[in-house]
Amino acid sequence: MGLDTPAVRAVEGSGLEYRLVETGPPSGPEESAALQGIRLEQLLRTIVVRRGEDDYVFVLVPGGRHIDWPKLRAALGSRRLSLPDVAEAKEATGYERGAITPFGSSKSWPVVADATISGEHTVAIGAGARGANFHLDASQLLGLLAARVADVTRPG
Repeated sequence: MGLDTPAVRAVEGSGLEYRLVETGPPSGPEESAALQGIRLEQLLRTIVVRRGEDDYVFVLVPGGRHIDWPKLRAALGSRRLSLPDVAEAKEATGYERGAITPFGSSKSWPVVADATISGEHTVAIGAGARGANFHLDASQLLGLLAARVADVTRPG
């Protein structure tokens, strides 16, 4: 039997075409991209950001980039944003840090995707376990997640 996470179950029922790639937990994003045979920019991290009490958003950040907080605040129209601690992130998403994904989250939070993702054909996004990713079409991903696409990162 293959990987069974809420994310896998959610994607299986979505009609989205994907390939599940399992590498085992990597030491970092560069190793993860290399093990998956993709460029670092194709690897998406899902960062959960707190906008207020019980109010979160998922931010899709390509490898090699970091959240640009002033840009993200402007895109969301929020003056205050913060990163939840490990326990709060798990409570908000159902996932451990390092395995957070919008797919199969315990609650469906809005998704903001960095604008650079639109320029990719294939991207990799977490499948709900460390070292497991879905490889899929970027435009289909953004459409399925109803992601708001905005310039919210900077090179890093």
